[in-house]
Parts: sequence; C-alpha cells; structure tokens
Amino acid sequence: MSRQIKTDIEIAYKKRNKTTVFWRGILVFPVAVFVGAFAVNSSWDWAAGFVILPALLSLVIREVYPSYLLTFNHALLELQTRVIAYALLLTDDYPSIERNKNIAVIFPDIKGGKTLNRWLPLIKWFLAIPLIVVGVIYTLIALGMTLIAWIVTFSTGNYPKWAGKFVFGTLRFWNRVNGYAFLLVSDKYPSFSL
Repeated sequence: MSRQIKTDIEIAYKKRNKTTVFWRGILVFPVAVFVGAFAVNSSWDWAAGFVILPALLSLVIREVYPSYLLTFNHALLELQTRVIAYALLLTDDYPSIERNKNIAVIFPDIKGGKTLNRWLPLIKWFLAIPLIVVGVIYTLIALGMTLIAWIVTFSTGNYPKWAGKFVFGTLRFWNRVNGYAFLLVSDKYPSFSL
C-alpha cells in the first residue's frame, strides 16, 4: 500500500455536455460556497477548513491520530477534490456532497498514527515550502490549460487528453502535499513530479 495520499478520477474525454461546460463557473458556485463555509470557521484560512492543530497536538503529545479527525479531514479533502475536478472540467458529474464512485481520495493506513513520526509534524510545513512553490507554478499552468480546454471542449464536445493528464496530475500533486504537510497522514516526502 502507498505511503502517500492516492487520488483516482475517472476523466471523461468524449461526448461532454457542452452546456454545462460553458456555464461551469456559475454551476460550481453553490457547492464551492458550501466547501468555503468550512474555511470561514477556521482561523487558518489557507488550511481550507481542515482540522490541523488538534491532529498535530495529538500526534506529538500522544502519538495518536484521532479517528474522527482523520475521517473529517478525509471527507473534506475528497469533497474538495470533487469540486475542483468539476470546476477544472475533468468530469461532468456535479460534485455531490456525498461520495462519488468516479472520484476517490485514498489515505494511507496510518494505524491510528502509530506508523507516523512523532516529531516530524512540527516541521513538515517548513519542509513543504519548495513543494508549495512548485505547486503554484503547476497550478498556473493547469489554469491556462483549463482555459484552452474549456474553449476546445465547448466547441467540440471532447476534452483534450493533454490537458486532462496535466490538470489531473496537478490535483494529485496538491493532494499529496496536503497529506504530507497539513493533514499529516504521510511521512514520505512527496515527489515534485506530477
């Protein structure tokens, strides 16, 4: 089993719904507001609603990752992944607030935190700075590709594979970085590759 977060998305390349592709920005707005509501209650807006500090403290002090925090963080990351996949045209399935069989985020088995380093969570955010810089570059490229793919998909009804591979790779990259630096479910340093 992988020691990092794994992301699986069934990308739709052919016979896309041109109407929903054209209006995607408006259609994604309600569910994006729902996801954003989690961040409003967080004092760390960049953490997008994840429960980080209690997980960090329990890992350092007790060497345990509480199951309820793990379940919440997993569900929120999976929801965010569904919303982003829909917004970036990877799928035409409207992002349900419940699970979707075509989009899955799989956490590594951390055995309640016993397999994780007790002290590493204190510096993971610092070690992740180069990953975040590279991730921002990947994101800018992915957004440019999505704009071009939006035009192509709206015109032809087919989503270009070159865009799908890069955008999906960027989404997977960010999930791995989140799992390492913020959700603290992996001690393995993520690769810079997509």
